[in-house]
Amino acid sequence: MRPVLRAFAVAAVGLVVGLGGAGLPQPASAQVRIDITRGVVEPMPIAISPFLAVDPSAAPFDADIPGVVANDLASSGLFRPIDRGAFLQGPAEMNPMPDFADWRQINAQALVTGQVRREGDQIAVEFRLWDVFGQTQMAGVVYRVDPKLWRRVAHMIADQIYERITGEGGYFDTQIVYVAESGPANKRVKRLAIMDQDGANHRFLSDGADQVLTPRFSPNSREITYMAFRGRQARVFIYDLDTGRQRVLGDFPGMTFAPRFTPDGRSVVMSMARDGVTSIYRLDTNGGSVQRLTSSQAIDTSPSLSPDGRRMTFNSDRSGGQQIYVSGADGSGAQRISFGNGTYATPVWSPRGDLIAFTKMNRGRFYIGVMRPDGSDERLLTDGYLVEGPTWAPNGRVLAFFRQDRPGGPTRLYSIDITGYNERLIVTPGEASDPAWSALIR
Repeated sequence: MRPVLRAFAVAAVGLVVGLGGAGLPQPASAQVRIDITRGVVEPMPIAISPFLAVDPSAAPFDADIPGVVANDLASSGLFRPIDRGAFLQGPAEMNPMPDFADWRQINAQALVTGQVRREGDQIAVEFRLWDVFGQTQMAGVVYRVDPKLWRRVAHMIADQIYERITGEGGYFDTQIVYVAESGPANKRVKRLAIMDQDGANHRFLSDGADQVLTPRFSPNSREITYMAFRGRQARVFIYDLDTGRQRVLGDFPGMTFAPRFTPDGRSVVMSMARDGVTSIYRLDTNGGSVQRLTSSQAIDTSPSLSPDGRRMTFNSDRSGGQQIYVSGADGSGAQRISFGNGTYATPVWSPRGDLIAFTKMNRGRFYIGVMRPDGSDERLLTDGYLVEGPTWAPNGRVLAFFRQDRPGGPTRLYSIDITGYNERLIVTPGEASDPAWSALIR
């Protein structure tokens, strides 16, 4: 539950320590490196050893934790975990150091080792990342946590490895909230659901009495804003993941679209139809002021602010068809940035600020793409009968979206790298749409 995760995050900050020691190679500049700026990357062979169980009560974490680490790294498309059947050394033989010649023999470029032990009502999980050819320790950390949070430890270790080798931030210790769909087309049930980014720890946050749409995380990943319809009445909610409580941000007659938190978490931007005009508004999350940001006679929707909060991208038909615009955060100085064939929708700013992801429609096909905030360097990453709703992983390197391959077919979640490679299914219990990716949880 989220209250436990909050306690874990605080404990981890205070208890993470380095593992350097007398007689051990100290962390050095990484000779092992993946250049992820290229479109096609040959996955790096990496050996992820079972961890050493210092005492019998540490099982099964000695196998489960490195298993999740391996799955995380493999899912990025940048690493190829080597089959354990090829290993020439066991966990006990690598304490305190591995024999690097054995790992070179099976072509491992990097090696992950570790150990697990019980410390009262906690487990201490220690891992080390080794450069096999440089024969140096690249990283080393120990985590002390409640045993129930062993999966989170695995994701944090995977993040450490990813960051050390690629030079980019990791994205494994995250969650995805989405709309879980079930039932026939004329009686569709849409529930709010949340899970870890790898599909584990799945749970439903709503019971299906209301039709939910467009869930979005707050910047600290502790709250979710979303729309819900009961009958024809639209309401915007904020759901507190720590307490499980939800509150109504507002009741809005007429059409309302896509609430999204501002980068400071104090406001929500969304579009509302008033007096026959659909404009973008900013709402104080504490029930304060409502400010209108756009004032054209066009339909303005899907606002998303830049990470620094200074600019806003949104969708508008003010030029005659749906296109993407960028303006000041207050809606001033709007400039069209999309000029390719077709129409554009659902723009969302990258957490790094360098790209805007979007949905594009052209000649009956849908596309997920990215472009720079000035409209240059448009790249289409994937296409299909229906692909829609891009959302960014916190490192700005990976997108999630939903796909339907045929009329009436199931909707599923997928992820893809911004180079257009490594498209993967995100497993959910049933049909799924409208994902939103959290920031790193800690």
